[in-house]
Parts: sequence; C-alpha cells; structure tokens
Amino acid sequence: MNTEKDFSPLTPNIVRALNDKLYEKRKVAALEIENTEVSDSHSSARLVREFVAQNNSAQIRHVIQILASEFALSQHPHSRKGGLIGLAACSIALGKDSGLYLKELIDPVLTCFNDSDSRLRYYACEALYNIVKVARGAVLPHFNVLFDGLSKLAADPDPNVKSGSELLDRLLKDIVTESNKFDLVAFVPLLRERIYSNNQYARQFIISWIHVLESVPDINLLDYLPEILDGLFQILGDSSKEIRRMCEVVLGEFLKEIKKNPSSVKFAEMANILVIHCQVSDESKSTNDLIQLTAMTWMREFIQLAGRVVLPYSSGILTAVLPCLSYDDRKKSILNCTKEAASACNHSLMKLVTPEDDEDDEDSQTKISPPSDETPSKKEGDLNDSLNESQESVGFSNISFFTPASSDRSTVTLDLDGIVQVLDRHLHDSSTGMMTRIAVLKWLYHLYIKTPRKMFKHTDSLFPMLLKTLSDESDEVILKDLEVLAEIASSPAGQTDTSGSCDNSDSKSQLHIPGGVKDGQQMVVGSKMADLSPSTPSMNSYFYKFMINLLKRFSLERKLLEMRGAFIIRQLCLLLHAENIFHSMADILLKEEDLKFASTMVQTLNTILLTSAELFQLRNQLKDLHTQDSCALFCCLYRSWCHNPVATVSLCFLTQNYRHAYDLIQKFGDLEVTVDFLMEVDKLVQLIESPIFTYLRLQLLDVEHNPYLIKALYGLLMLLPQSQAFQLLSHRLSCVPNPELMRTVEDPKAPVKDKRLAQPHIDYNELLQHFDQVQGKHLEVRHQRAGRSEHPDRKLM
Repeated sequence: MNTEKDFSPLTPNIVRALNDKLYEKRKVAALEIENTEVSDSHSSARLVREFVAQNNSAQIRHVIQILASEFALSQHPHSRKGGLIGLAACSIALGKDSGLYLKELIDPVLTCFNDSDSRLRYYACEALYNIVKVARGAVLPHFNVLFDGLSKLAADPDPNVKSGSELLDRLLKDIVTESNKFDLVAFVPLLRERIYSNNQYARQFIISWIHVLESVPDINLLDYLPEILDGLFQILGDSSKEIRRMCEVVLGEFLKEIKKNPSSVKFAEMANILVIHCQVSDESKSTNDLIQLTAMTWMREFIQLAGRVVLPYSSGILTAVLPCLSYDDRKKSILNCTKEAASACNHSLMKLVTPEDDEDDEDSQTKISPPSDETPSKKEGDLNDSLNESQESVGFSNISFFTPASSDRSTVTLDLDGIVQVLDRHLHDSSTGMMTRIAVLKWLYHLYIKTPRKMFKHTDSLFPMLLKTLSDESDEVILKDLEVLAEIASSPAGQTDTSGSCDNSDSKSQLHIPGGVKDGQQMVVGSKMADLSPSTPSMNSYFYKFMINLLKRFSLERKLLEMRGAFIIRQLCLLLHAENIFHSMADILLKEEDLKFASTMVQTLNTILLTSAELFQLRNQLKDLHTQDSCALFCCLYRSWCHNPVATVSLCFLTQNYRHAYDLIQKFGDLEVTVDFLMEVDKLVQLIESPIFTYLRLQLLDVEHNPYLIKALYGLLMLLPQSQAFQLLSHRLSCVPNPELMRTVEDPKAPVKDKRLAQPHIDYNELLQHFDQVQGKHLEVRHQRAGRSEHPDRKLM
C-alpha cells in the first residue's frame, strides 16, 4: 500500500499498523481508531469517538470509506485484514449510532466473505460479529444481505470459518427472536430461493432458521408456508439423517399449528405440492419413502380439515393415493404407515362426494366459507399438469396433479372427469396392484351411487374395461367389478333408447339381442314373442348390453366360463334379480349361432339353477307353475335349454313336468349319444340324489299320481351303461313301492293322473316341436364338423 497517500484523518502510524502482517499491531491501530486507552504515544488521537462527540458524521463516513476502499477492499491481504478490524473498531466506537452507518460498515465485510483466503474469511466473520453485536436490532433492515452471506459461509470448507459463522448466526437469531420489527414479507422471497440449495450445510442452516422463525410468536410463518413447503419436502429427502430429523421436526410443528388454526390455512395453495410429493419415483427410494409418508400424512389432515375445499384436486390426490394402497407393508414399517395414511385419505375423500355433485354445473357449485381471505398464490397457476404426463419424476414438469376447476376459492366443484380418467387409467394398467384395483372399483361404485346422471356420460368408455376386469385373478376384484356393473345395469339414470353393444368389436363374434327394450315391452325371440315378466324389478338398457357382452366374453374366453362363469353368474343373481339374469340370458342364447357354446352355456346355467343357494327363490318359483309369470319363465328357459337335452329334462324335473320329461327321454333314442351326453346323464342322476330334488324322491312314494316320473327315471336308467350312476338310480327305483302299478296300460279315456299334465298356460306339443328343431340343428352342425375333422365325435353303439 502506498503510505504516502493522504489517509487523513488516519495518522501514518495507524495506516502503517493496519497494513502490518502482525495481528497485534493491527489491533493496536484499531484501538486508536476507536480512541480507546492504549499504551503507546498515540492515545491522544481524536478519531471516531471524538467525531461522534462532535457529531461530525461527514468525517465518520470518511474514515469508514477509507477503511473500506483502501484497506478492506485492497488487493493486499494484510491490508484487507487491517480494514476489517478497523471497520469493527469503528462500529464499537459508534455504539448506538452505528445504525446510521451500517450499510457502509457491512457491505465491505460481506465482500470479504467471498475471499479465497480462509483466514481472511474468518476475520470477516469476526468483524461482522462485532458490528452486529453493537447495532443489535438496527441490523434487521439489512437482514437479507446478512442472511445471504451467512448461508454461503454455512457451507464453508474451513472449520474455523464455519465456527465463526455459527457464532454470528446464533447472535443474529437472538436479535430476531427478541425483536418485533422483523420484516418477514421481505425475507420470504430470499428464503424461497435458498431453500432449494443442495448443499447439506446450507440446508441445515435454512432449516435452523425456519425453526427459529416458526417459534417466534410475533412472526406468522404459516401464512407463507405455501412458498416454502415444496422446498421443505425436498430437504426431507436429504441423505443426512440429522438434516432429515430437523426437517421432520419443522414440518411436524407446522402441522400442529395447522390443526390449531385451520381457518387461517391456505389449503388449496398447498394441495398440489402435497400431490407432487405423495408420488415417489423409484430413484432414491429409501429417502423418498419418508417424503411420501410425510406428504400422505399431511394430505390426510388436509382432507379432514379442509373438507370440500380439496375436491377440485381430487383427481390428483387419487393419482397419488391409489398406488400406495397396494404397497407390500410386510417389507417396511414405513410402507405400512404410508398405506394406512393413503387408505385414510381415500376414505375421507370418498365421503366428500355427495348427491349435490350430480347437479348441473351451473347449479351444483356449493358455496362454502373460504378458509382464508387471502387470494390464491400466483404459484398455483404454475403447477398445472395433466394426467397423461409421466409420473416417474418428482419434478414439477412431469408430475401428475391438477388445477382447481375454478379460481374462486368460495366455489367448489367436483372434478368428476378427472377422477374418472384416473380410475380408468388404473384399470387399464396391468401393473396395478390388487388393492388398488379394488379401491378403483369402489370409487366407481360410489360415484354411480352419488352422481349417477353425470357418471352415465362416462359409461360407454368404462364399460369395455369393466367387462375385461371380470377376467381378473382376484375374486375380490371380480366381486367389486360385478357390483359396479350391477349398479350400471339397474340404475334408473342409465335408461336410454340406444341399442347394441357398448364396444366396437367384430360383428361376427357379437351376440345379438333386440335393443332398446323397456318395461312392459315384448322382446322378439325368433318368431315368437316372449313377455318380460312384470314381477321382476325394472332394468335399464345397459342391463341387456351387459348380458349380451358377458355372454360374448364367455364365448371368446372359454377358460373364464369354465373357471369363473358359475361364480360370476351366482353373484349377479344376488346383486340383481335372478329371474332377470336367467330370462335375459335364455333369450340371448336362443339366437346364438355357435351351437356348441350355447349348449355349454345352458349346461352351466342349469347347474347353477339346480345347485346354487342364491337361486333358491327362483327354484321355488319354477317348482310350482301356478302363475302365468312362472309359466312364461319356464317356456323362456325351456326354449334355450333345448340346446342341451339333459338340461332340458332336468328343467322338467325341477318344474315337476314329469310327463313332458318322459316324452323328451323317449326322443333321446333319435339323438347322437356321445360320451359327453352320458356324462351329463350321470351328473343328473347325482343331482337327483341331492337335497335339491328331495321333493322328487318323496313323490316316488305316490306311484299312482306320478307314473311318468317313474317312467322318466327308468328311461334315464335305460340310457346309462351299467356304471356307478346306473347302480345308484337302480337302487333308488328298487325302493319304489307297488312296482306293479308301473306296468298298467294307460287308458286314453281315463282321467289324467299326472297332476302336472294339464297346464293351461303351456303348449307342450309346441315345446316338443321346438326341441326337435333345435336338436336337428345340433345334429347338422356335428355332422358338418365331423366331415371337416379327422377325429369325429365318438358315438356309442
């Protein structure tokens, strides 16, 4: 440094000492500047204290300016050190008046924070500590620049510098805590910027300050939580266990405050942030598990506290919540907690949907008291994204979340389209877990119950996937799926005049049934007219579409029919009306062109009818054909049952039409008797021995009034080879009393003894003709198939 320059009022001795490499000499010079009693000959120097006494602010500023520009900002390292100690001395000398010169004192010291010399950075910390200690609350207007400088030193590699910055940091926190003049509004933008630092020490510094500000009663940081919440969740994913712990504490304190003061919380502005962090990528999964659990816990509390305020975000919430329901909670306890929180979120959100949401959009906007008078943050508009975006990243640009349907916070509208889109996407995704699929179907069922009119606008797009879901591996999923389909089929909101199938499949494989059938109308069945029974509950047009497409699916997926067909039909009989199910399926099968499938399907339906507890009421209805409705149902079933001769006989046994059963068995001699045919007869014999046909076996005691029953059973006996079934039926018939009555010749003039022979509502001759026609078609198809195949059906000679 050129000491010949004019540094007045600094004396040459002071200038020389400030530039000295020895700390002791620089300290003496600083004391002289301060005008403190010293042991050398310069104690009489009238510097800063004298200028203060004289109120000579110009000279004070001049001294500070010289120390800053000529020393603290000098190119020479010793001069910079001297300038720093000199500025600190000025501040001490100024005392309470230092607040008038803080900018001039602080700026050069902060510049030295960036110096490459670690010792100089340490001296800068020391100097600023002394300046702040003297000024106390007066430094608060300069808090942002001090915070900015300290945040950089918090990550300093030198331990001495870090130690010095920590002392300064504690001092500054004490000042903020004891003052009521802290400008939070001016500080939040800087905090929002620095909170995204990736440096661990900087993050620790940020979290410590948020914790301090949160604890000050006069500082309401909760109002600005939307500005920093995303950054806090970012820090929660830090690799340092200590930093994660500190962040958990801070977030926990915020959540406690939210619970205490929900009316002042900006729920809507933070909803999307939580949606983002509830969705976790596979990267850094261990730390992201904690983020997801915390975000899900917050979301659970938000839904419970804010209520319908979160409805506009429901599709985004479901995007985050649904996958968590399928977590394997046996692997990690944290996953179990996340799963429980997600389940609570899902349940609470579902409860928010009410019938009011089914009203027209212009009428259904529910007015509620807004939780805050604040307007939504501009940041909310920047968080828009769509459901089709990738969810593999946790960044703002690729995460799935949603924007409120209206910017007016006092208006809450259910985002039904968005919800359906999310649910449909999870159904289509083959990787979706079982519990998630169940939750999706529960949501669809709930929406059809609460908002049926709006939901039916989506039915055509949902219907094919709901049908496909019947092939799911899980019984629970199938049960829920059937509940949804049953609600669609029976809801009054689903009544339309449209006909045909709900999908655009190849018409060659499409089952056909006259569409647009309404209550009281007649359904055309070939050349006949079959009345829909008025005793059954009314079904909408989707019911017939459902039955058509269900049978089509059974036709295309024979394994589904074999493995789950009976289960599906039985459940539908519980959910809907059994008579409707059997009546409609019989009508559809009557026009089925694939005769082999029709026969297999009739066999399945017949087994269900005869054995399932769910069909008890329908069996009783058919057992006594006393009403026109029951006779119409019998005729409807009979026409389709003709696809399977043995099933037709069993239907006659069920309905106690023994004379007709005997007539049918007589025609079996004209049929092609195959191994499969005899196996069905074998099964029928087993059924006769089951509890279902207890009444039939008891009627064997009344030989006089049931001769055709006995003849029919003997007919079956004659069809069977001498197998176990033959022995079983033969033994049963041997127990019939008075066998002589069986050999009596029927007198045409004698009165009818079979009490079921005369049934005024049924034309049995016409039914026999129909049976012959159907079996003729089957025989023709089998012969055609045998001619094309090298292995025709085996016929028993």
